[in-house]
Amino acid sequence: MTDPHTAPRTSAYVSRPPVHEQELDGFGTVRVLPLDAAADADVIHRWVSEERAAFWGMTGLTRDQVAETYAHMDTLDTHHAFLVVKDGEPVALLQTYDPEADRVSECYDVEPGDIGVHLLLAPAGPEGARPGWTAALASAVMAYVLVGLDRRRIVVDPDVGNEKAIARFVKQGFTAGPAVVLPEVDLPDVYLPEKKAQLAFIRREVAFPA
Repeated sequence: MTDPHTAPRTSAYVSRPPVHEQELDGFGTVRVLPLDAAADADVIHRWVSEERAAFWGMTGLTRDQVAETYAHMDTLDTHHAFLVVKDGEPVALLQTYDPEADRVSECYDVEPGDIGVHLLLAPAGPEGARPGWTAALASAVMAYVLVGLDRRRIVVDPDVGNEKAIARFVKQGFTAGPAVVLPEVDLPDVYLPEKKAQLAFIRREVAFPA
């Protein structure tokens, strides 16, 4: 039986125009949707509030503060947020940014065609671990970012303590770069504390050798 609370939400996701759509054999249809700060606030707040998402840096925010954060991001030309949906259900939060407009640019030599990426996966459901999910979603995200947006290289900057994320990136073909300290940012609309990060990179020709 269809859950009456999830049916309208799923329908809304299906009807929302994607920036990228990809059918993955044996996995399903992955769609990348521009984040709607108001409509998606409930699901995003639920994800970022969990202890496992502590490295995302939003565990102390209320639902309205999360919505305000992403509403502000939507006004920027350099930073963008997306909801990744699999077969009509939300499965990940994707953020992309121009490294030259981000504090990470103070810690490495930005190359033309670089793009920064943050990816937060939704928690596993009652069925538990989902083998192959991370690899499948990462492949769709990289297809959108590197091919769809015509970028040459992805840079990621997980916290040095987030060993699981670092291991996942390396497994997906990223090359670990230097461990760096991202400086504090204190602006009227945003505050980011100092962060010890492990940089990692993947080039388009490595992700898509064909």
